[in-house]
Amino acid sequence: MNRSKESSVKSNVIWILGDQHRAQALGCNGDPNVSTPNIDNLAAMGVNFVNAVSGFPLCCPFRGSMLTSRYPHNCVPGHEYQLPPEQRTIANEFNDHGYHTAYFGKWHLDGYQEKLGRASHHIIPPDRRGGFKQWVGYENNNSQWDCWVHGGEGESAFHYRLPGYETDELTNLFTVYLEDMGQKQKEGSGEPFFAVLSVQPPHNPYISPEETRKRHIPANVQLRTNVPAIPKVQEKARLDLSGYYAMIENLDWNVGKIRRTLSECGLADNTHIVFFSDHGDMHGSHGQYLKTLPYEESIRVPFIISGETAFYNGRKTGKSQAMMNHVDIAPTTLGLCGIDKPGWMEGTDFSGHRLSSRDVGEQPDSAFLQSPTARGNVDKPWRGIVTKDGWKYVCFEGCSWMLFNLKEDPYELVNQAHNPQGVYASKRKELQEQLVEWIHKTGDRFQVPVS
Repeated sequence: MNRSKESSVKSNVIWILGDQHRAQALGCNGDPNVSTPNIDNLAAMGVNFVNAVSGFPLCCPFRGSMLTSRYPHNCVPGHEYQLPPEQRTIANEFNDHGYHTAYFGKWHLDGYQEKLGRASHHIIPPDRRGGFKQWVGYENNNSQWDCWVHGGEGESAFHYRLPGYETDELTNLFTVYLEDMGQKQKEGSGEPFFAVLSVQPPHNPYISPEETRKRHIPANVQLRTNVPAIPKVQEKARLDLSGYYAMIENLDWNVGKIRRTLSECGLADNTHIVFFSDHGDMHGSHGQYLKTLPYEESIRVPFIISGETAFYNGRKTGKSQAMMNHVDIAPTTLGLCGIDKPGWMEGTDFSGHRLSSRDVGEQPDSAFLQSPTARGNVDKPWRGIVTKDGWKYVCFEGCSWMLFNLKEDPYELVNQAHNPQGVYASKRKELQEQLVEWIHKTGDRFQVPVS
């Protein structure tokens, strides 16, 4: 497609996101345990945001922020909190600009309390589906071979069990949608579209189809340097990771299927592909598991903007050092389609890191981290900051918690939060002042320690 023809056609954009997929667990990001050729190709022909973080490493808050560009304390402040029905989302903005919007998969934004029963059987009414014109999903599910989806309304409402493994079946639904949109565009009756595929894997339980699981033996897993040499910790980490990596390879295969479908439907040249995750997974690092911690394995997420348009017409490739956070996903996605972010969105548009036609503009040199509610591995709320030059500072109310120089100590083995020697005391004060600026800027009420 030449430059003049592309400029007259609106771009499509799709999100592909897994759950609990840490940034380190990709071939293109250096993990020796996993083969991800399709995602690696996305990175090779697109932009890999190597500093991307999950500002609140927990499913519900992240998902609220990715759809609204509002910080968790202003939108979805914790686990099993509902996205306010009156809150506008990225889907509303795309709808207003003539796009068809569709969502497939995990939602986890209706505030369902899982103590009442299995969330996958909770029916989310149409007015609480974020403004998407087409919606096929479920609230939450932790059983990849027993996934129920629902959608529609009135006489067209449906609720049924997917016939196979979750990622495969949701991808099947997603590719049927792409085929439909491609056919309509060929007939001249189609709209540009924004579509989301949200799958549960590689979230625990760590199980996958046989063809990928058989390639991963626990004893062969290479652990990260910061997994302590404690037998029970390493044994669990290797067992979990063998399934985790298999799930990622299954997701990678489905990414390849989506790319083939885009090509076959004539959509590849005008569709941006955005690949990311909601948070990471500790897998034994520092003796911890799962998420909610401000360590690198928990907060760092893959974030890649790609598509076939990499090879012409002003598309940038390579690695970006931009401090991408969860609130930045929606405005960046709008920017990819030439739509400026609305005033109610709090995040930054980073689309200029992919498109030469978009100004990069003023960019934050740090990312705000937070856990407004005690959850998971930490029994206190915390706030933190991670900077572009590689420093991380995290505190509780009344007490500093972490200070790491990630350039020198990427595995966070030496906590300098209470070291009065050398640069550390002055750096802690400097970072704490930056954190206060973030707290004030976002309307947070957290009280940092007295320096």
